Amino acid sequence: MKKAALILLLLASIGSRAQASGDAAPSGTVQTVVNFPVQRVQTPTAADIYCAGFVAKPITGKDKYVTGGLESPFTTRFGQGDVVYLNGKGYELGQRYGIVRELRDPNRYELFRGQWAAMKAAGQAYAELGWVKVIDTRAQMAIAQVEFSCDTVLPGDYAVPFVEKSSSAFHAPMRFDRFAPSSGQLTGRILLAREFDSQLGTGGKIYMNIGANQGLKVGDYLRAERTYDIHAYEAVDMLSTKASSSEVTQTKEPSVNPNFLTKTGGPAIHTADMPRRAVGEIVVVGVTPATATGMIVFSVEPVHVGDSVELDPQ
Repeated sequence: MKKAALILLLLASIGSRAQASGDAAPSGTVQTVVNFPVQRVQTPTAADIYCAGFVAKPITGKDKYVTGGLESPFTTRFGQGDVVYLNGKGYELGQRYGIVRELRDPNRYELFRGQWAAMKAAGQAYAELGWVKVIDTRAQMAIAQVEFSCDTVLPGDYAVPFVEKSSSAFHAPMRFDRFAPSSGQLTGRILLAREFDSQLGTGGKIYMNIGANQGLKVGDYLRAERTYDIHAYEAVDMLSTKASSSEVTQTKEPSVNPNFLTKTGGPAIHTADMPRRAVGEIVVVGVTPATATGMIVFSVEPVHVGDSVELDPQ
């Protein structure tokens, strides 16, 4: 029995390595650890799925919200197991409600050109704080208990119908093609990140401007891509494109984007012709008609808000 189990384990290991190594490199490239690193993804947990947040059109029915709790006004922050009171009508005994918070970015700083306009078109950002279960409806306000908590619940947070979420399929190790040309699949952009982060690694949550209307669904994988277009840089990063990259021994300094910056007479470097590079893999954990929430499950460098995304045909 033990011998059979060991054989099965060995076969599984060999299969995993074979899949990770992948087929021969595509024509025009040589497979190395630099351009084809092995991708071992982080599988989303229940907390990742239910606490990711989302961007959507403003919620309706804003009459349902948290007003306080068992020890109000001395306690204003509530967590798992706490009793809270819910304003509004139509609550049913035993019914669950998700608790969400309408968000605003106190920094008011664009991470890429046009971010505010793109966010306005996409909708409103919301944080998912957990869910509650209604345990008493005899008073004017419903009484509920926090069954699951992602973060502290505050008075004013909204109660919305609770929706069960499906988990993503397991992604076995495979080769990650860092310089793959466009596949012609669905593309979009990262508009915002959870907690207004600007750079994220594995486990980070991001919000994209593509959704169910474009055929995107939970469990789909996308690649985060980045080009060298200087127009896409934020103001601070753009300063680097104007800095000298030459040595005193060079006869003529290279001219970066000669049609955009001052010509020097040296070799012309067109950043628009540089290959785009993949920086990470994203799995979709939630969708609305026009937006999607994703989790970064693999990254070779920080993923930035503003990076483009493309549906991964693999």
